[in-house]
Amino acid sequence: MNLKLLKKLVWCSLLVLPILMLLVGFYNQDKFLMRNSNRITALKPACEANYSTKKWNAHNSNFTRKTKLFLSLTDFFWKNFNSTMALPYGLKGTEQLMMKILAHIPYSEPPQHIQSLNCRTCAVIGNGYTLKNSSLGSIINKHDIVIRLNDAPVRGYEDDVGNKTTMRLFYPESASTNPEEHNTPDTLMVLVPFKFNDLRWIKEIILDEKRNLKGFWRNPPQIWQGDLNQIRILHPYFLYETATKLLNIPTNFPPKSKQKPVHPTTGILAIQMALHYCDVVNVAGFGYPKTTDLDHPVHYYGSNKMKSMKDSSHDLSAESRALKTLMEAGAIQLLRQPS
Repeated sequence: MNLKLLKKLVWCSLLVLPILMLLVGFYNQDKFLMRNSNRITALKPACEANYSTKKWNAHNSNFTRKTKLFLSLTDFFWKNFNSTMALPYGLKGTEQLMMKILAHIPYSEPPQHIQSLNCRTCAVIGNGYTLKNSSLGSIINKHDIVIRLNDAPVRGYEDDVGNKTTMRLFYPESASTNPEEHNTPDTLMVLVPFKFNDLRWIKEIILDEKRNLKGFWRNPPQIWQGDLNQIRILHPYFLYETATKLLNIPTNFPPKSKQKPVHPTTGILAIQMALHYCDVVNVAGFGYPKTTDLDHPVHYYGSNKMKSMKDSSHDLSAESRALKTLMEAGAIQLLRQPS
């Protein structure tokens, strides 16, 4: 073969090869994008939407993913816990009792694999009747974090509510004797202390002391079969912020006031907590049926009727307005079956 022709062939191959490699790269990249388009288009917009949510200041909250969710014994080391308010919005007068409780339970935030996520997706599941026959279970289970409330059951309702539970907020009167029945083994049981007796109850459970059932509107469990290592105490900051910045309800009442104190529900509290900790917050099972029928069921389970809400210690109208505001601002989204 002619030497000059051979050189030309070599030079041509050197020029063509990079072009071919580039085309192959584009082809493989297109294949990757096609395979992952659903995941990418679903995740990226959600996190971008959340970026604006974090700057959302409809009620002047400073959202940060690094917010500490639970109290720990180290909060009291070398200093007095800085709280000028009593429960449920602070710890004034309960510091010593709180330290005894925290000394007997391990402290940790949610698992590290959740902490390290670039985009944390949360589902806050209310207990409303709207969940009945919703078929949202599989959608709920896809979230990184699923937050449930009180003693709402899971077993037997999986098709509608899923079976994944990362955290469950509760207080003594809403506690279940056997929380493991409707939770996963790693579920964090997050106590929301509304009053002094709530802390006394959990101390008696943890230290197996004689039970004192005075001061509860309904008897809490005297035997609690949950894993004590999974107990956490919610920081009172979230209740205070929910009341003052989201609901605009009073947090102080004169000692002889005849006005009945109101406080946030665990549901609206869980949403406010999730807005701090999660990048995407979806909700389901919130709101009450639009009906004048007082015998209409309130929850997706059990026999409670609408008339049971008449004597509620919550401002349900304020919570309904707050939910509407959060949805209109894009801070939270209502979970629905895809059309």
